[in-house]
Amino acid sequence: MSGQPLPCAPQEIGSLFLFEKLTPEQLGRLCAEGRVEQFEPGPVYTEGEPATCFYVMLEGTVVLYRRVGGDDVEVTRTSQRGVYAGSMQAYLGDRVRQVYNNSMRVTEPTRFFVLPADTFAGIMQEWFPMAVHLLEGLFFGSKNTQRAIGQRERLLALGSLSAGLTHELNNPAAAAVRATATLRERVGKMRHKLAVIAQGSYSPEVMANLIDLQERTAERVAKAPTLSPLEASDREDALTDWLDDHGIPDGWRIAPAFVQAGLDEDWLDQVAAAVDEELLPSAVGWLNYTVETELLMDEINDSTARISHLVDAAKQYSQLDRAPFQNADVHELLDSTLLMLSAKTGRQIKVVKDYDRTLPRIPAYPAELNQVWTNLIDNAVSAMNSAGGEGTLTVRTARDHDRLLVEFRDTGVGIPAEDRGRIFDPFFTTKPVGEGTGLGLDISWRIVVNKHHGSIQVESEPGDTRFQVLLPLTAVEEESA
Repeated sequence: MSGQPLPCAPQEIGSLFLFEKLTPEQLGRLCAEGRVEQFEPGPVYTEGEPATCFYVMLEGTVVLYRRVGGDDVEVTRTSQRGVYAGSMQAYLGDRVRQVYNNSMRVTEPTRFFVLPADTFAGIMQEWFPMAVHLLEGLFFGSKNTQRAIGQRERLLALGSLSAGLTHELNNPAAAAVRATATLRERVGKMRHKLAVIAQGSYSPEVMANLIDLQERTAERVAKAPTLSPLEASDREDALTDWLDDHGIPDGWRIAPAFVQAGLDEDWLDQVAAAVDEELLPSAVGWLNYTVETELLMDEINDSTARISHLVDAAKQYSQLDRAPFQNADVHELLDSTLLMLSAKTGRQIKVVKDYDRTLPRIPAYPAELNQVWTNLIDNAVSAMNSAGGEGTLTVRTARDHDRLLVEFRDTGVGIPAEDRGRIFDPFFTTKPVGEGTGLGLDISWRIVVNKHHGSIQVESEPGDTRFQVLLPLTAVEEESA
């Protein structure tokens, strides 16, 4: 948008703080190569458009906006003479993408001194060569540092996740190994018991009864109920008494496995009725081996299923076999991240999932959202560790008009009021030296706001900190600059 051209007075230009040290010749050149324009209320330029001009306000009121999701968020509103905006990085030339990084509008008739971007770049290079070198070094140095530390942040997160995943995988793997070794021993004893029974003078009818009991016992194991510790203890005492009363040696050793398998006194009464009294100890021993082998196979099955679940969670978290941009179930992403970080949350931190399962899938970059969840959960755990190491992490999802809300609430120490406005700044951290890079929330902000056109905000007081991520239910498949 262009304004109404007006005369350019070097004296007026020289009264602006930006140009007050320039010589009359320099001010004359500015007026010759630039121009004064008056804009009526409305837009001056729009975020993302090619940055063609550098604007310095002479009088009036300007408002700067940033696009966040589907909304224009006001960043600055001022009537101060001499404020400037527009192509402020034109001196960097083609090395960076020259676009407006915000939108500007005026709320009343406003006059600007306007310099074309290429003129502004040439004057900067000619008049302030040392300053330009310093600014270039600052700009690219900050970018390189941010990129390097950002990569380091990702590696640290990956190392932490790998350690947690290794720990989580080791437990079921070790359990499966132990159960397999014990199962081999039990099967060997069962073969021996079978040989003893086969050598006895048991009729085909008795053998059929034993085999039938074995099959029905295996079925009971598969349907065994889950008991409380008190219920299990009471049943063990009752079964031990039954086994002792029927002359079964070491009943107290057998009873816990029978209880775990869902066997009770009524079932043992059926066993006693199905075989002769002298055969009962052998029959109970035979059934004990059956129970133990079934329980061991269940343990192996549970362990291998746990390993498979962990591997699936790792694949879900990394998204290695999936498209970068897709319709994603936020709850699957949250669950995989929480599972990957379970070693970090530990047993002292209670994790509560308050999900609205009716929420639809959303267009997103899942791997990058997982990085956001990781950063926010990691910060929440650190805050609770600072508050004594215990606490509750609540992960909540809900619909917020046309957006999806993901909220992480912790009971940690909270964020001081003076720090809340800076937590999303690059390199700002409240963690001790060496424990934080200050890029976790900056990276999260850029992923949520720039890539997903959403927003991220925080509310905090001691014992109640909430990071809220709002994501559009519909989004475009493009990456903002």
